[in-house]
Amino acid sequence: MNLTDTLALLLRPAGGGIHLVSSGKAEQLALQRRLYGADDEREIRARWREDLERAATARAVVLGIPSDVGAGFRRGANLGPAAIRERLLADDPSRSARDRADGVVDLGDVFVVPQLLHDNMLGEAQLAASRRALYPDLPADEAARLPVSPLSIAEHALSLVLEVNPRARVFAVGGDHSTAWPVVKALSARWPGLGIVQIDAHTDLLEDRLGIRYCFGTWSYHANELVGRGGRLVQVGTRASGRDRAHWESTLGVRQFWAADVLADPRAALDAILAHVKATGVSSVYFTNDIDGTDQQWADATGTPEPGGLTPAFVSALVRRLGSEVGLAGGDVMEVAPGIAGGEGAGPRTVGLAAGYLAETIDAALGRTR
Repeated sequence: MNLTDTLALLLRPAGGGIHLVSSGKAEQLALQRRLYGADDEREIRARWREDLERAATARAVVLGIPSDVGAGFRRGANLGPAAIRERLLADDPSRSARDRADGVVDLGDVFVVPQLLHDNMLGEAQLAASRRALYPDLPADEAARLPVSPLSIAEHALSLVLEVNPRARVFAVGGDHSTAWPVVKALSARWPGLGIVQIDAHTDLLEDRLGIRYCFGTWSYHANELVGRGGRLVQVGTRASGRDRAHWESTLGVRQFWAADVLADPRAALDAILAHVKATGVSSVYFTNDIDGTDQQWADATGTPEPGGLTPAFVSALVRRLGSEVGLAGGDVMEVAPGIAGGEGAGPRTVGLAAGYLAETIDAALGRTR
């Protein structure tokens, strides 16, 4: 199979990564019609395949990963990708055309079986059963080479794109923060000298959590190992941790800028972060943005909202400077859970902020001014 055919097996049109049969199906289809300017499902798939055919030459690709299986406290981030895409469309109807003209390809969504997370957690019987469900038209020997879990599918799909288009930038829309792991894994194989800047209230630096290797609380540990420690993982906005900064920095070789220090002098913090990133010698940065890194007054539609966080202005300034002074290999927005907000209007406010962050990250990577 060629790249387009394989991606069409693994993925679904944007907004279609959650399996729906009755409840919610009409709303899902209505979003897809708006996203693709199409009248029906046949036309949606045809236009999506046209997008997939451009992946081999794209400057950047976007992938939705609507999975919250790796979350820990309050779930609902599986609805983040659709909500963020819908808000982008509402806020700037002309953006998709500009992105297409600039070589940005939306690959669509990982198709998520909501009880699965990563293939290394599954036995042979479950792998076989899931492959029969996901790839019913393939011979068993061909299906046996394909993944079935959202993290595994995301890594496989992105690795295929980067194999033929190794300098493509990658942007992800999550999903809980475990969905950043397959993006970093795929990028690191093609972007030597990759560093990571992580906006987050939490460290996510456990080696495993309750015996689980990849989840929201562990992905940063494995990403830090992948990039070789040495301060190449930079965490910004930390404030909810069972250990202090000295512990994490001394034991794992990360560099942290806790929220209280950033808020005390934002301009100095920006300069310090950029100086540190440059001093590590990384050639590009993956900017991973957990929405709870931003203070809960702007972002409480998330699984673990936290007070005392970063301001939107600071996060935006940081991604712009990283794009212009270092260079971005990609980025994401994670942990947006539109349906679990506490205050009135919090869901739309958080989704709007996340949509703005995603647009700013793509623009910063491509050198576009806002």
